[in-house]
Amino acid sequence: MAALEAAEAVLEAAEAALGRRQEQQEKEEEENHNHDREGGGEPAALNGLVDSENMKSKNVDVKIPESELEAEDRGGEEEHPRESDSNILDLSSDYPRDKHISIQRHLADLEKLADLREDQRKPCPLCPEEKFKACYSHKLHRHLQNLHWKVSVEFEGYRMCICHLPCRPVKPNLAGDQTLSKMGAHYHCIICSATIVRRTDMIGHINRHVNKGETESRFSTVRAPKSSFRVVKESATDVQVLPNHSTPQKTDSYFNPKMKLNRQLIFCALAVLAGERKPIECLDAFGATGIMGLQWAKHLRSSVKVTINDCNENSVTMIKENCHLNKMKVKLNNREEDNGETVGNGEENSDTIEVTKMDANVVMHLRSFDFIHLDPFGTSVNYLDSAFRNVRNLGIVSLTSTDISSLYAKAQHVALRHYGCNIVRTEYYKELAARAVIAAVTRAAARCNKGIEVLLAVALEHFVLVVVRVLRGPTPADDSAKKVRYLIHCQWCEERVFQKEGNMVEENPYQQLPCDCHGSMPGKTAVLLGPLWSGALFNTGFLRRMLLEAVQYGLDEAQPLLKTLVSEAECTTPKHFSTHSPGDENKQEECGVYIRTPNTSAESYLVHGKRKSEEVLRGTAKRQRAEHSAEHPPFYYNIHRHSIKGMNMPKLNKFLNYLSEAGYRVSRTHFDPMGVRTNAPLAQFKTILMKYSTPTYVGAQAEGPVHLPGEIQVGEEVPAAAVIKVEEAELAEDDKSGVAAAVVAESCPTHCAAE
Repeated sequence: MAALEAAEAVLEAAEAALGRRQEQQEKEEEENHNHDREGGGEPAALNGLVDSENMKSKNVDVKIPESELEAEDRGGEEEHPRESDSNILDLSSDYPRDKHISIQRHLADLEKLADLREDQRKPCPLCPEEKFKACYSHKLHRHLQNLHWKVSVEFEGYRMCICHLPCRPVKPNLAGDQTLSKMGAHYHCIICSATIVRRTDMIGHINRHVNKGETESRFSTVRAPKSSFRVVKESATDVQVLPNHSTPQKTDSYFNPKMKLNRQLIFCALAVLAGERKPIECLDAFGATGIMGLQWAKHLRSSVKVTINDCNENSVTMIKENCHLNKMKVKLNNREEDNGETVGNGEENSDTIEVTKMDANVVMHLRSFDFIHLDPFGTSVNYLDSAFRNVRNLGIVSLTSTDISSLYAKAQHVALRHYGCNIVRTEYYKELAARAVIAAVTRAAARCNKGIEVLLAVALEHFVLVVVRVLRGPTPADDSAKKVRYLIHCQWCEERVFQKEGNMVEENPYQQLPCDCHGSMPGKTAVLLGPLWSGALFNTGFLRRMLLEAVQYGLDEAQPLLKTLVSEAECTTPKHFSTHSPGDENKQEECGVYIRTPNTSAESYLVHGKRKSEEVLRGTAKRQRAEHSAEHPPFYYNIHRHSIKGMNMPKLNKFLNYLSEAGYRVSRTHFDPMGVRTNAPLAQFKTILMKYSTPTYVGAQAEGPVHLPGEIQVGEEVPAAAVIKVEEAELAEDDKSGVAAAVVAESCPTHCAAE
């Protein structure tokens, strides 16, 4: 209390002295003014000198106690550290003034703040006295180096050292009193002056500033200058992206180069729809950089009316800039931004893109579209109801789901929460993911009295793409809803079968499985998965037309995948695959709806009286109904998953031929490079695999001379590969599986035969 009273007395004395000084200066100014008015013929410079002399002489007459002046100087020195405790600013000219004192370029600059002297004790400028007491220079140097400098965060030549001063905001306690927060270590951001506790959080905080282009301004979120943008070119379309464009949720302009194949597949689907009717209104609900919508408008021209939407302000600005970069006009709220260029009436829709800034659900509720693409970050189930609400009849809805952790059964509870589906990790988990997404799409369409036909379902490493055609009416909705069923999966042999349609409860659902694991194994052997889509995943005619569009526009990455999809849809081996089928190219039937393509001759549709044209139509319809009824087999088997220990499997293409020769439909699948899609039961699959597999150690088990045809003579060392080839030739000559099984059993070790 005595110290406070003494400080108050000193402050009062200093204020009184300052008041007397001000009064004296006012009197001197009045006297000088009167003197200039009465006889002032002196020059201005001389008057200034005289005034200064008068000031000096009169200042001598003023008697101010020296104790008050010293107290005033001490008070000024004491007030400076008080202000620096709340917001310490470095006044040196080496770096901007708005940076905190803990932000320095070199360790020597930090030591200058401490004013190290050998003969005096100095406190740490970044620690309060309660934490670190004043000490000599050698100890203070080690303290600054080890505690502050070594744990600093570097950014553009500056070091953000750790600070222990009470800079954090004041937080109220439980009683409501404003008390100082606990003095903990923290960092001061060089950009926004935020205080962050952990070093890792500080590094992430700085990285977020860099990703958004916030590297110079303080307390502002301006976009990066033009020099920080990077131009990426894809399919003759240029887009500007930020440096960290491939990291979602950390940048406004998310652009993933790995999704190029996905964009090409969606473009092919839109090109096929544009060939059926013109013009079509298409929507890219999540534009980001606008790359997808720009590709649509740039290549399809007047066939499409493109609308790119995004709810982020920075993304919308970037979409406009990318439109101007590709020489496209931007339409906003029924007005066009053409950068001063005028276009004729014939080109009004060819180079104009409409850009909207609103929520995706809102824009799909307000307007109707022929083609809608959904590609949010994560799951798309939150936007399905809005997408099917106003989509036109025979329109197309495509959605890309990137929540692969839940769809690929790594987070099963998330899949149950989002898709209402119970899934486990199986050998065909990618197809399970595609069928789970289609089941969610089917339920959303059925709620809007619409049915779907699946045109394409692709599940790769980074995404699951589903493209469906919308069929309006309650009857298609009921037919589609009936195809959503549960799946019975055996956990021992991984045999699977869809549950039979019906509402009656079966006493023993294990009877539906082709395997007998339930009778030979103890406990419950099967699990119920789903509900899943049980219908076809591909439409052959649509895929063929997509392949033609990919060839026409030079989409090299999509062509191999589309060829695989066509052979998978037809369930044929690649050597029987043909991309030129006149029936599928010219005319296609999808759920009873005939769709004409540009290659179709007009006479077959306009002329109805000719018998020849009617016969052609009947034959085409019969052939397409037969192809439509012969759907591809559900699911596939991995050849490595069912291999036999100690046996060499045949090559995959040879094994496909063996299955085809046995009378089964067979094809490869894009879901798994070693997968085989076939309608053969798992038991027959394993039997044929064992029949054409050879023992691994044939050469070591052979005793005595081996009589081989050709150049190899008796008594010479026979390589194992030659023995394997001879055994394959012998097995190929055998027609009955019993003889082949006997040969394999004789040449196989005991443990292999037991398995």
